[in-house]
Amino acid sequence: MVSFFCFLALGALRGQAYTVFDRFSDLEARIQALSCKTTVVINFWATWCGPCVEELPCFDDLHQKYAGPNFEVWLVSLDFKSRLEKQFIPFLEKKQLKPEVILLADQDADNWIPKMHPDWEGTLPATVVLRGGRRALYPEQFENFEELEAFVLSFLKKTVQKVASVGSEGAR
Repeated sequence: MVSFFCFLALGALRGQAYTVFDRFSDLEARIQALSCKTTVVINFWATWCGPCVEELPCFDDLHQKYAGPNFEVWLVSLDFKSRLEKQFIPFLEKKQLKPEVILLADQDADNWIPKMHPDWEGTLPATVVLRGGRRALYPEQFENFEELEAFVLSFLKKTVQKVASVGSEGAR
């Protein structure tokens, strides 16, 4: 039934898959379907954004080091859907990115960006880490893998501590 209301395309290219979401609500539904124990690192980027492209290897490394049932990395491209064949697909074929790649074609960014994170002003690149309803934003380029990893681990440490403290209070 969902297929009648939204367009979801899954493209496969020589080892590189991508999904197209026409509306932010499709991405939002994916997020809401996650287990509260799943951590997702979502990087918003575009092929035409130099700093975005420069930091993509960091997300490959993060995916290779941590990916598993409770840890995912999503690369959400904000490229125009009209450039899919001429720019997006050739870029993916060349880069062979390891994390999941999503093309978000919703051009109503003023509406969906604050839903992703209230402090995000829409600049690229931007990364949002989420787990169990908590979110953290990094609204600029990571200079290296260590910086990205530190941001994610710091978020997880704070999130797990808050969950543990809430759990211990309820046990009294």
